[in-house]
Amino acid sequence: MSEVSVTKDATPVADALVVLNNVNKHFGALHVLQDIDLTIARGEVVVVIGPSGSGKSTLCRTINRLETTDSGTISIDGKPLPQEGRELARLRADVGMVFQSFNLFAHKTVLENVTLGQVKVRKTDRKTAETKARSLLDRVGVGAQADKYPAQLSGGQQQRVAIARALAMDPKVMLFDEPTSALDPEMINEVLEVMRQLAADGMTMVVVTHEMGFARSAANRVVFMADGKIVEEARPDQFFANPRSDRAKDFLSKILHH
Repeated sequence: MSEVSVTKDATPVADALVVLNNVNKHFGALHVLQDIDLTIARGEVVVVIGPSGSGKSTLCRTINRLETTDSGTISIDGKPLPQEGRELARLRADVGMVFQSFNLFAHKTVLENVTLGQVKVRKTDRKTAETKARSLLDRVGVGAQADKYPAQLSGGQQQRVAIARALAMDPKVMLFDEPTSALDPEMINEVLEVMRQLAADGMTMVVVTHEMGFARSAANRVVFMADGKIVEEARPDQFFANPRSDRAKDFLSKILHH
């Protein structure tokens, strides 16, 4: 038994890609992240769940420094998060982010949206960037929409374009901050399907979501947060069948039996 726990604990450390160590964050008097320790291994899919206001999105946004932290350290692939400037832009290229609200450039076509970062940040020549963009748009199932503008697409299509745009930068890790919460119910699955495929292909992912089916099927680990703390983390089968904390039991009873 002890061998198992040693291996389990050693695996993330051996190939740790994202490491948060004692991270704290306040918004005014509100302590939104409290002493957060989290290590994400290369190729791991970590799904962060919990009640609204528990700090999930803030946690996600600190990993590419969209939110600054008050104390503690965050490192990506062995390097501490840079404060600002060019280094930060480079880091953000390594950390793909998919938001609730797509954040596409409305005045650029779908193809231009997916090409832009490659040319500007990665300094890829336009032709190569466009070829790659088209292949990624095919991969997420919106290749036929390449010459349209975001407003001409459904929410589900826009979100898949946003995923292609993040993938175009060859990120080391992908962050998803409630990627389906702004979508109509019938579009949610098409986006989750693309995410499931990415997970199956070995992409390192941190996903903040309310979609428990996705957490069950695609996560290697579920991290449950409440009141700014990580209350428990476990494999999905363990977490959903047998949550250890009262807080998680209460949360699951509210969402799984309505």
